[in-house]
Amino acid sequence: MSSKPTVTQPKSLRAKLKPEVDLGFRWGTMNTALLAAGVALLGAGYLSLSRGSITLAPVLLVVGYCGLIPASLLVRGSGSESGE
Repeated sequence: MSSKPTVTQPKSLRAKLKPEVDLGFRWGTMNTALLAAGVALLGAGYLSLSRGSITLAPVLLVVGYCGLIPASLLVRGSGSESGE
């Protein structure tokens, strides 16, 4: 009285994946430069914080975290470079 469950084999995994959609995000040299400047500013901010600066360190950290790092993600690269 026990019936075997029917097992279905999946078709190829490639058929189930959706094609990749280009969202228009390009990572260029300007993005890399802004990110490097943001990381350098964060390093300088933490260094000045360890030395006891209570005015310069917060300014450097806020500009790094809220200014340059988001700008490096939001700036669009040129259309000639290919993104991933």
